[in-house]
Amino acid sequence: MSGDEGPMLRRRRLGVELKRCREAAGLTQEQVSQHFEWHAAKMTRVETAKVAVTSRDVKDLLTLYDVHDGEYRDGLVELARSSRGRPWWAEYRDIVQPDSYIALEAEASALRNWEPTVIPGLLQTEAYMRALFATVAAAGRRIGIDRAVSLRRARQRRLTGDPTLALYAIIDESTIRRQIGGQAVMTAQLRHLTTLSELPNVQVQILPYSAGEHPLLGTSLAILEFHDAADLDIVYLEGTGRPAHHIRQPAEVVRHREQFERLSMRCLDHPQSMKMIEDVITG
Repeated sequence: MSGDEGPMLRRRRLGVELKRCREAAGLTQEQVSQHFEWHAAKMTRVETAKVAVTSRDVKDLLTLYDVHDGEYRDGLVELARSSRGRPWWAEYRDIVQPDSYIALEAEASALRNWEPTVIPGLLQTEAYMRALFATVAAAGRRIGIDRAVSLRRARQRRLTGDPTLALYAIIDESTIRRQIGGQAVMTAQLRHLTTLSELPNVQVQILPYSAGEHPLLGTSLAILEFHDAADLDIVYLEGTGRPAHHIRQPAEVVRHREQFERLSMRCLDHPQSMKMIEDVITG
């Protein structure tokens, strides 16, 4: 367990280990829940890190699973204790759910992000994000917009905080040409994009119109990666006409990472991307 890990990642590690122990014991989630007279869905929620589990529960589970290795048991009990800490996003629990994209992003070590329609959230200026939020907010929702802006700005601190998030962003050419919030807002946004691109942990590439069709056309992709925990990497997809959903299966994560890398090879390189952005600003 790394000292850099937050409670959500530790909870996910614990869920994976408890699932492995249960399956080795030949028990189903339903059988375990019945044994402890728990709600039928509790084991599913524990193993998928949707809820925290107490140290007492972990001890009881490991005893049921016939796991007696003292060091291993102590390690999982400690994971349970440390996974109950309070993450920074807890103050936004009204708009952030445990095991949501934002909760996981907060503890990821790297993010590979493809955006076909807008500037990635971590790279947006406040004026740009307010213009975006205003297009979907109902009348009188100013407080809701302020809350969403505050959360996104808090997320952006990962780019300069400790530990630092490595961001590999691919954005479609249309995103830098589409006027969001008017010319002044868009010009400031593009300047901000070039400034952030100078950070050592931020890489921005433009996918030009000339790249043509590709498998991720019309779909936003985010791959969250976790240091020394590749089995916990996760993919988030969002496309027109369908809700956002995530993929945890390692083989599928690898497949989408390969798609991202192939798309990167069709992009402009860093100098060419920055030149295109500058041409749009001055153009």
